Amino acid sequence: MVKHNNVVPNIHCHKKYLQSSRGPLKVRLTLNQATKKKSRRLARAARAARLAPRPLKQLRPIVHCPTQKYNAKVRLGRGFTKEELKAVGLSPQYARTVGIAVDLRRSNRSNESLQANVARLEEYKKNLVVWTKKSKPSEAPAQLTGTIQPIAAPTKEIVMEAVTDEMKAYKAFTTLRVARKETKVEGYRVAVENRKKKE
Repeated sequence: MVKHNNVVPNIHCHKKYLQSSRGPLKVRLTLNQATKKKSRRLARAARAARLAPRPLKQLRPIVHCPTQKYNAKVRLGRGFTKEELKAVGLSPQYARTVGIAVDLRRSNRSNESLQANVARLEEYKKNLVVWTKKSKPSEAPAQLTGTIQPIAAPTKEIVMEAVTDEMKAYKAFTTLRVARKETKVEGYRVAVENRKKKE
């Protein structure tokens, strides 16, 4: 039993900082951090050169976040559904070749989201330029590096409005109080009317 008010023994004897007879080195070192950073940068540049003049990223749909807490927010999803692609006359196989992400597992649960993504695809089709090896132009356009058709952020401007006499005359608290009372006695009034009809 430990006696007195001493530090609780909590020493770590399992770390092996040296390669010795006790075993191999077990501490992970990151001495190749700068080299890895350079190799990642070169890999990104090689991929961009391979894809050129195609954009680096694909077109993604606008989806609602899951759960009640976040479902009012929208973000970019994984890919477009079969229904959305069919509405604009594209097949999933062809859509993948022209930079459109496809997700065959996702399904449309509301007509609003379907129409929003169909409009997104229609806008993309207007700006899309497709050429073959024979019809390749002599001067290729610049490669897009950012997000294609990013979600427009809502404006935070405050709309000023002139206060009218009608607004001043409106009694908000009284209106709420009367509406609350009307709701409370509604059932009683219906019961009285039914009683009168029976009599």
